[in-house]
Amino acid sequence: MADAKGFKPDVEVRVNDYRIGAIGAGMIMAECHLAAYKEAGFTVAAIASRTKSRAESVASRWGIPRVHDTPEALIKDTDVEILDIAYPPDQQPALIRAALKEPHIKAILAQKPLALSLDEARKLRDEANAAGKILSVNQNMRYDQSMRVLKQILDKGELGKVVIATIDMRAIPHWQSFLEGLDRLTLANMSVHHLDVLRFLFGDPEEIYTATRSDPRTQFAHKDGITVSTIKFPDNVLAVSMEDVWAGPREAGFDSDFYIKWRVEGTDGVAQGTIGWPDGSASTLTYASKTTTGGQWVTPTWETMWFPHAFIGVMEQLQYAVKTGETPALNVADNVKTMALVEAGYRSMDEGRAVKLAEIAID
Repeated sequence: MADAKGFKPDVEVRVNDYRIGAIGAGMIMAECHLAAYKEAGFTVAAIASRTKSRAESVASRWGIPRVHDTPEALIKDTDVEILDIAYPPDQQPALIRAALKEPHIKAILAQKPLALSLDEARKLRDEANAAGKILSVNQNMRYDQSMRVLKQILDKGELGKVVIATIDMRAIPHWQSFLEGLDRLTLANMSVHHLDVLRFLFGDPEEIYTATRSDPRTQFAHKDGITVSTIKFPDNVLAVSMEDVWAGPREAGFDSDFYIKWRVEGTDGVAQGTIGWPDGSASTLTYASKTTTGGQWVTPTWETMWFPHAFIGVMEQLQYAVKTGETPALNVADNVKTMALVEAGYRSMDEGRAVKLAEIAID
């Protein structure tokens, strides 16, 4: 780690005792989860995917000793203690429910979005609770280094009372093929990172207004391409999250400018930075505070990145919860609130108005 000036951009690995079973062998598992787990010293005991040959290739790369024919067979493997799912949201609930029935599985890490609807997410929350299992959701942007340091700055009051916050994304996601058959695109699958991390920073929102238009590049039918959400939080905090998935032409010879930038302004200071995902660099943060930096800009730095290093924190918080009995930081009940914010955003799109979160039932 480089000079972080007393901040903690990455987590301390307190627990790495449990055997993980990985379901999925696509990019997010092969390049992020498993890379992070190798670095942290986590034990991956088995892997399975829809295509066994793909799982075998990923297992060979990361030294995973056992490859199962199917995800269902892996769930039955009594050597697996924590199930790590990287699967499409339409297929994920069935795997979660199968795992809830197995005594040897202590905890489940699910992908976001947890399910295709808020109603299904609520059901999974309640079923996990009834089964006495820990269900956690991989909201990994909370472990991005700039977001962690920003949270520490806010918690110390260095910016005073927050006035406004923005997240400005101009980047082109790789939409996975399974999304073509669904009626929800950007808000549920990309904006969910930003909406969740805004909750992490500022608490539970009171209201959201989301406007959208189609993305000219995305060829399959969709209603939410480019999205802009204005969110009101307690204490009169205003936030804007924009996901510009068009971001300009992408063709040979065109000098594209892709980025994710964020900024938080408070009564005593300003913090701003970038999320490194679009170009594979480390995220950044710089801030100035009347009370702690004399109004001068200070720039903590680090060498780790959101992808893959944040995934250490995601799995570590779950192992720590299993070990101690404490509620995981990324617990399913909290994630249902993020799903409610997404649902409110879609209602706002459909009805052309601001939607109060009190309108969305989460119990």
